[in-house]
Amino acid sequence: MKTLGKKIRLLRHQRGWSQEDVAKRLDISIPAFSKIETGITDINLSRLEQISILFEMSVVQLLTFNDLEQENKYNSELDTMTKKLSDRETEVIDLQKKVIELYEELRLNKATA
Repeated sequence: MKTLGKKIRLLRHQRGWSQEDVAKRLDISIPAFSKIETGITDINLSRLEQISILFEMSVVQLLTFNDLEQENKYNSELDTMTKKLSDRETEVIDLQKKVIELYEELRLNKATA
């Protein structure tokens, strides 16, 4: 049920609707709709039909819906952030090496002075 709730939330976000908007259209309370989105409440068939009509899809489409474009966007962003993190880690390691070298240089200068 959590996967279905996530799909419903994604569809709602794509349309720019709030939970209140959808709850009103389904004639249920906002907390009741929130429980559907979070997977706390199991959805019966009549409610599933109601939701699919609201999002202009069949029940089968709703159950099998997967936003590949959105997934690809997130994967691309994740790859970009992973690369940036790796670059920053390399920078930190290089800076640590420089600090160690400078410390060693200072230690040697004090020893010879």
